[in-house]
This record gives sequence, structure tokens and C-alpha cells, in this order.
Amino acid sequence: MTDTASALADIRARIDELDGELVALLARREQLVRRAAPLKSDGQAVRAPDRVAQVVARVRALAGEAGADPDLMEQIYRGMIQAFINVESAEHHRLSGG
Repeated sequence: MTDTASALADIRARIDELDGELVALLARREQLVRRAAPLKSDGQAVRAPDRVAQVVARVRALAGEAGADPDLMEQIYRGMIQAFINVESAEHHRLSGG
């Protein structure tokens, strides 16, 4: 195996390891989102635009502190937040019967 191929294989293995950690963390986040759904009064409370703005601002700051690209982290988080809003909306709808 060439040095380049070996380095790439090592990087991929480390990414795979991180993916395992990320999925476990996202599963924990999903559980919390599902627990929050019945506590919300309506669809607007589920969407919580003020909370989304708060989370995005915090993530941008954390990204800067970690040496990551704040724009990239915001893009990732906005997609993730929207996916979780969809889950929470469906859960809220199911539980409220409406």
C-alpha cells in the first residue's frame, strides 16, 4: 500500500470512528426531542424560531472556539434542526391527535 493510500485509509477509519460517536450523540438528541414534543403547546412552539436562532448563534460561537468554520457548522446544524423539527412535529401531531 502506498503512503497516500495508507494515509487515506487511516483518515477514513478515523472518520468512521467519529461517525459512530456522532450517531450515538444524535440518537440521544432524538430521544430528547421526542420527550419535548408533548410539552409543546402547538406547531409554532415546535418550530420555536427564537430557540433555533439561539442554538445557531451558540453553535457558531462554539465552532469559532473549536477552530471550525462557523458557516459550515451553521449549515450542518440548520439541516439537523429542521430534521428534528420534522420528527418533533410528527410526534406532537400524533400525541395531540390533531
